[in-house]
Amino acid sequence: MRNRVFFPQAALDEWMATDRVEIERDELTIIGENRRFRIAEAVRVVREVAGAGDEAELIGKVKSKNYLTELGAELMEESMILGDAAYDVVPGFVGAPIGSFDEHRQSVADITSDEELLATFLSKAM
Repeated sequence: MRNRVFFPQAALDEWMATDRVEIERDELTIIGENRRFRIAEAVRVVREVAGAGDEAELIGKVKSKNYLTELGAELMEESMILGDAAYDVVPGFVGAPIGSFDEHRQSVADITSDEELLATFLSKAM
């Protein structure tokens, strides 16, 4: 399975304001590393807040908005309702790297994995 990463909307807003990332259509580019990701709108499901339980087993997972809509979920900002359950969610995007890491590594020295690339970027961005 290909690595995927969740980009919270609040972090993306900050990174775009400081020219650390660029988003064009469905592609996010980490500018300093020139690493590109194909992105789709998604949410990270944090907790169920209505006491109805988590029958869909979504807590702690990142799911695309399309998938959740197909399940019948209603999303509004940082909330989601699915049946009798209500959830707190973190809006954002899920991204999959474009191209192989070996292809990317040819253009970036001293990085050995997508995880290390993301860690390097986050250490500079935070």
